[in-house]
Amino acid sequence: MLDDENDLESLGPLKVLRVKGDPDAPTVVLFHGYGASAFDLYPIHEVLVTDQKFNWVFPHGHLSIPLMPGYLGRAWFPIDMAALEEAIRKNDFRNFADKDPEGMDIARASAYLMLEALGVPWNQLILGGFSQGAMLATDITLRNELMSKGLMILSGALVNETLWKDLAPKKSNLRFFQSHGEYDPILGYANAKKLEKLLRGSGLLGEFISFPGGHEIPAPVVQGISRYLNSLS
Repeated sequence: MLDDENDLESLGPLKVLRVKGDPDAPTVVLFHGYGASAFDLYPIHEVLVTDQKFNWVFPHGHLSIPLMPGYLGRAWFPIDMAALEEAIRKNDFRNFADKDPEGMDIARASAYLMLEALGVPWNQLILGGFSQGAMLATDITLRNELMSKGLMILSGALVNETLWKDLAPKKSNLRFFQSHGEYDPILGYANAKKLEKLLRGSGLLGEFISFPGGHEIPAPVVQGISRYLNSLS
């Protein structure tokens, strides 16, 4: 298992973990969640059953986050952990739907530069991520003038609702995949369903997998990702 930053390569301002597949196949870019790293989502590509050998890029968050003594994670934008823990305690899930999370603009700019350095045509890119990485992937997909090949939203959330609602119709017929745990204590299920409704109402075509779990990627979701990627090939 890769777990050393020496395994990463630089693409623009970001470091990434790359897995090269068929040169003619699309490239999947998966942004990890808060406190994780480029290595966190890497195992997914090893267990998928796909007709094509996709190319994979796992970006490494530009922010270094102290999680516990002697251990640092990575992130795309800061999270007020005290406020989050209080929300979990009160069963009052946080909702970013009225605005961009602080620092999203910096993450977005870094991601765009990374994708530019990657050099893959936009229509051959499938962007996705987990948690805040899913928020970033969705934001990038909707904001870019070009149509990407796909979008994977794993335990993500609706943010900046007014802007996304305005941008989403321009991506009509884009096929997306979304999954969310019904008992997610970090990003609430209702918010995820609201995002699905916004995307479908704007003409995007997608599959939503719900599961009786929390903030995670269980086996049914992995199977769903395989189906989704095969549907794009």
